[in-house]
Amino acid sequence: MKDKLFIDTNVMLDLLGEREPFYDSAAKIATIADKGKVKLIVSALSYSTLFYLLSKFEDNEVVKEKLRKFKVISETSDLTDKIIVKGLSSKFSDFEDALQYHSALEMDCNLLITRNVKDFKKSAIPVMTPNEYLKSLKSK
Repeated sequence: MKDKLFIDTNVMLDLLGEREPFYDSAAKIATIADKGKVKLIVSALSYSTLFYLLSKFEDNEVVKEKLRKFKVISETSDLTDKIIVKGLSSKFSDFEDALQYHSALEMDCNLLITRNVKDFKKSAIPVMTPNEYLKSLKSK
């Protein structure tokens, strides 16, 4: 079974914003997904967040094109009432992290990829940084 990776907003930002020194590992995961070896899942919430952040530095049309290209290699988890209620009821101190986590669970992801692993201490699914995930592939 191929890995079903939930990509946190910060990793998506690293990729689309080409943020160093994090870009390379995010880009490698995107390439693996583009080859069909893993499935990437992102929250609908991440698209609006990314548009807001990236459009501060780039033209809106450029940002939309980046999001369109990312959409080709990923699936989107809907932000539903159920996920919002679970997020509001969760023990997460950060509401956005709670929404990301419950979106990952809703989509049956087997890994959550983030640079803020400490924010997901109570996760029922494994949480890794992009670098940790790439290293785990080498050991398989």
